[in-house]
Amino acid sequence: MIKIFKLKNIISIKDFEREDVEYILDEASKLEDIAKSREVSEELKGKILGLMFFEPSTRTKMSFETAMKRLNGQCIGFETTGSSSVSKGESIADTAKMFEGYSDALVIRHELEGVSKFISDIVDVPVINAGDGAGQHPTQTLLDLYTIKNEIGEIDNLKIALIGDLKFGRTVHSLANALGLFNNITIYLVSPPELKMPQEILHDLNKTNITYIEAEKIEDVIDDVNVLYVTRIQKERFADIEEYQKIKGAYIVNKKMLEGKDLIVMHPLPRIDEINGDVDNTKYNKYFTQAANAVPVRMAILKTLIKNNPK
Repeated sequence: MIKIFKLKNIISIKDFEREDVEYILDEASKLEDIAKSREVSEELKGKILGLMFFEPSTRTKMSFETAMKRLNGQCIGFETTGSSSVSKGESIADTAKMFEGYSDALVIRHELEGVSKFISDIVDVPVINAGDGAGQHPTQTLLDLYTIKNEIGEIDNLKIALIGDLKFGRTVHSLANALGLFNNITIYLVSPPELKMPQEILHDLNKTNITYIEAEKIEDVIDDVNVLYVTRIQKERFADIEEYQKIKGAYIVNKKMLEGKDLIVMHPLPRIDEINGDVDNTKYNKYFTQAANAVPVRMAILKTLIKNNPK
């Protein structure tokens, strides 16, 4: 285990080495008791986190706020452009420079790929990508890996089905890239033809030892996997609403199809209809645990970046 986390910013999971991932997961395990007991650490007392959310968010924004407050820090920011000077025509660069003056680290969510990287190049405080369009969502991936490790015992030797919107789903893009850091991984890519995993992600996977298999039906892979990682069909990513209507509800996981299976069900949330409510009270449901794991993992991220890069 490395003793120093090497990255100043968290922009893409492709910037990570395996040791970086394991460092954050190890730190998260040390902070989990504080997160679960709802106590407050003094790790980031007096520090301020800037939240720049140009795109709506519930879990990501709230879990970052909770994580910062559990470390005795504070948060400032906005959650729509209408509540910031961007609505008056201020450039993203000027907004970021203003936040840099007020904050010890910045968390950015934006509908366009590359905005977090752009901001990280013009400010001197750590920048965390909280989702950029259909690009990357690296902190979601870290909490996904934390959940898998806690529930299954290891990440190596994993057999996982990524299901749903693989074309626009930034969570599955990041997770697929991250799994390339581990050993003996098999990924089943389950989607309608219109929403297949982008070629650039497959190109990345081809550089690793990952085995991946494309399929169109959950039933074709469900007996072979440890994890069903389900994603919603994202209406907001479709330019043509009729195309969305054609494939919405294409995949629905229910209790009956899971019975007798040795697996867990995960979902980055929000869900629409892709996981039936009858799964909620079964042993297979790990998506609410997954959401709760956001707090210790993001506590670990904030503690590491802010302490390693004092203003």
